[in-house]
Amino acid sequence: SKMLFLLCPVFSSRTASRKSLVWAKFSRRPWWPCEVTVDPVQGSYHRVKGGDRPCRLYYVRTFGEPVELVWVEEKSTHTFHGGFEFEQLHLQHRRGKQREQNNKYTVCEKTGELLLCEGQCCGAFHLPCISLAEAPKGKFICPECKSGVHTCFVCKKRSEDVRRCMIPVCGKFYHGECIASYAPTAPVNRGFRCSIHVCLTCFIANPNGSNISKGRLVRCVRCPVAYHATDLCMAAGSVVLSNNSIVCPNHFTPRRGVKNHEHVNVSWCFVCTEGGSLLCCESCPAAFHRECLNIEMPKGSWYCNDCKAGKKPRYKDILWVKVGRYRWWPAEVSHPKTIPENIQRMRHDVGEFPVHFFGSNDYLWTYQARVFPYMDVDANSKEKMGKGVDATYKKALEEAAVRFRELQAEKELRQLQEDRKNDRKPPPYKHIKVNRPIGKAQIFTADLSEIPRCNCKATDESPCGMDSECINRMLLYECHPQVCPAGERCLNQAFTKRQYSQVEIFRTLSRGWGLRCVHDIKKGHFVSEYVGEVIDEEECRSRIRHAQENDICNFYMLTLDKDRIIDAGPKGNEARFMNHCCQPNCETQKWTVSGDTRVGLFALVDISAGTELTFNYNLECLGNGKTVCKCGAPNCSGFLGVRPKVNKMMLLSHGKKKKKVVLTKEREDECFSCGDGGQMVSCKRPGCPKVYHADCLNLTKRPAGRWECPWHQCDICGKEAASFCEMCPSSYCSQHREGLLFISKLDGKLSCSEHDPCGPETQESLLPLNPVSPRRFRRRLVLQDQ
Repeated sequence: SKMLFLLCPVFSSRTASRKSLVWAKFSRRPWWPCEVTVDPVQGSYHRVKGGDRPCRLYYVRTFGEPVELVWVEEKSTHTFHGGFEFEQLHLQHRRGKQREQNNKYTVCEKTGELLLCEGQCCGAFHLPCISLAEAPKGKFICPECKSGVHTCFVCKKRSEDVRRCMIPVCGKFYHGECIASYAPTAPVNRGFRCSIHVCLTCFIANPNGSNISKGRLVRCVRCPVAYHATDLCMAAGSVVLSNNSIVCPNHFTPRRGVKNHEHVNVSWCFVCTEGGSLLCCESCPAAFHRECLNIEMPKGSWYCNDCKAGKKPRYKDILWVKVGRYRWWPAEVSHPKTIPENIQRMRHDVGEFPVHFFGSNDYLWTYQARVFPYMDVDANSKEKMGKGVDATYKKALEEAAVRFRELQAEKELRQLQEDRKNDRKPPPYKHIKVNRPIGKAQIFTADLSEIPRCNCKATDESPCGMDSECINRMLLYECHPQVCPAGERCLNQAFTKRQYSQVEIFRTLSRGWGLRCVHDIKKGHFVSEYVGEVIDEEECRSRIRHAQENDICNFYMLTLDKDRIIDAGPKGNEARFMNHCCQPNCETQKWTVSGDTRVGLFALVDISAGTELTFNYNLECLGNGKTVCKCGAPNCSGFLGVRPKVNKMMLLSHGKKKKKVVLTKEREDECFSCGDGGQMVSCKRPGCPKVYHADCLNLTKRPAGRWECPWHQCDICGKEAASFCEMCPSSYCSQHREGLLFISKLDGKLSCSEHDPCGPETQESLLPLNPVSPRRFRRRLVLQDQ
């Protein structure tokens, strides 16, 4: 068969038979491998089309996804011998400029006049790159295709156990374990479709989306990564080689000695925002407590979930950027074509992209390891606007918040336009009106003699209503129509009579489908019951395990009592579409109805028509990651399962003056020695906010127990320090501070000779001062007169 593959450059379109393999050209597909099969309607695999131009038609079935069954003219078919034939098929029958677009600059990654390999690799080469003076006559087969031993496109190692991608036009070979690390890879029949045929950005947003492989893709020439050829999808920092080829940011190599190429991590946990011992991502500034992720301490390098998935910054993204010893600053990713020419001429490498800093006209080339995403909670946060913030930084924060909302509005408009175009509907589920027990779970029903009876009367103005003194309503018991003295006039039977508020399902911007009210709802009124399948804990664990194995990320489970859970995923009512919010307008209440517990949703505030209905999930997060909260509330915690932030600005009355309580930071963000961020060691002395790099203190391992930083001991004798430099960890006792610490005339702060901003000639010795007691640290609550 190998001789046939090498010696069959001529195509034939002889009469095909049933189960023959052919190349077929139809619709807007390129030449595609197909199998001749029998039409189930006509009972034949071929027929003759009459008319002025009679011809023979064959009924074919395409390989790969999606499968199509069509009748194709005989002239649009050729006998199939192998994938290498694709490049030899008639160019005029192929879609657009596909032949030109599939050229791979296999050796030097440059354009020019290329020689195409007609073997399985579909490679393209410059003549000098393969040591040829002129193009060979006849069919050209590259050395790898001649030998049959190909190079893995991921690890770049030649091996006989590599396998080829099933897409005919691809020609890439991989080790199984190499290509398996790329999530977009999908099995096809007995082979696989490699990730280079899927837009990575669209795949991360929706792995099951129909558009992930549609449209024109630009592909990296060094690894199996591809994006749609638009600024909305392409990763910032990509270097464009041609209309269909790029070098992606994965191939960034930091230059030694370049300060802005050093990797930096934040000094707080992305989940709980606290400092301490952190697990730092090797690819971006993200850091987490191991306990917050609920994982074991990994061995070797560790990457966060976003970096594992291949998520990259894109053009027009708002980011926090680290530059030198400046604080994290908000900036927008700019397209290289839109920045000033002098910025374009600055040296930059693959993976670097320009950012424009808010509050200024400054630009900078940076890369992924020194930026992290700006989020909804940042746009709504007022914590960074305190009195200590300078005017430039405050202006930057305000501009970033405004720009972020503008981009969110643009994204929402695009999403709505796409939804109208596709006429998308919510994912299917079975609508039920009452809870359905599954497995061992039970629905309880009490005897009429056990149901409590209230003291309301039918003659009351609103018997058992919200303004009444109904004892059942106060204790969250619903009255039974056969027990309540008010009879048919009883207003405490909302669950039984399903007196729900009128709602509608709608598409939100970034939180999927949501629920909103059609009419105004008053505070305290019943909105809806949360209905679904009632399952036990064992079934709940089984469903969660199944969801994790099948990449299902939406859950609709709500705890009913200690033994039962309501799962509104497969079956439920409209309440399953209500989203989470850290500042919700509804709440859940557990009522007893006919002896069983039911969950209802009630309005916390007056809700106007058209407002989205939300409640706090109070989620207990499991697994190795937290779900980002996108509610956009002013007190948003940033993640589901994390307590919403409280208002830290409180007013206290003291006589005639009002005093404001300001909560200061418990831990500083940067090393007190070098001023950079990263993985820190924090001082355990009560009230001390200082953090350090272990290397800056010459520590070979992280200290254990109640460790105190060197700011508390004299640098000479090790005793309790009495005076200290406010710029570095240098500190001294009252006996050794003479000539070593000074009061600066510029700002009046204590400093050592290395950090005094005025120089030795303007320093005043500390010797005349009276001995001072050990320093007192800033209290967490600082009173300020207004």
